[in-house]
Amino acid sequence: MAPRKRKSEREEEKQVKSEATAVRVTRSSTRRANASSARTVTEFPQPELPKKKAKTKAKPKAPEKVKVETVTENGEAKENADVVDESKKKTIVIEHCKQCHSFKTRAVQVKNGLEKSVPGITVLLNPDKPRKGCFEIREEGGEEFISLLEMKRPFKPMKDLDMDKVISDVIDKIKD
Repeated sequence: MAPRKRKSEREEEKQVKSEATAVRVTRSSTRRANASSARTVTEFPQPELPKKKAKTKAKPKAPEKVKVETVTENGEAKENADVVDESKKKTIVIEHCKQCHSFKTRAVQVKNGLEKSVPGITVLLNPDKPRKGCFEIREEGGEEFISLLEMKRPFKPMKDLDMDKVISDVIDKIKD
């Protein structure tokens, strides 16, 4: 074991340490000092990093126009390109909670069923931030087909739904 130092020696060491810590040298400070003295910005320009693109929400597609030929009394055919098919402009919003995977499973099932049976329909899943415990199927800016709000676990009302019947009911209401 080393012999103990006297108080005067300890005080001298503390003074030396405090002087050394007054000018703290770190790796980044030495890099900055070396970089500024060794090279200039014009010699080695920094490459610009590619900017990240902001994520955008999916926009609903514009309704497709359908050409309709009408036959007049004279037997002449006229084309009318301004008529828009009703099923093409329908947008259905399915809002489902992200709390449990069963919400998403049912929402995707409804989306696939609607897209298969009604051509040209647009189905959006959670275009806005969903509410907690919510499973809702509605027409954008229109009527609600199903609205189950503020459900608590185990989400019994949603799990009791017959999804095939729900899909057929929504299709019937859309086509009317």
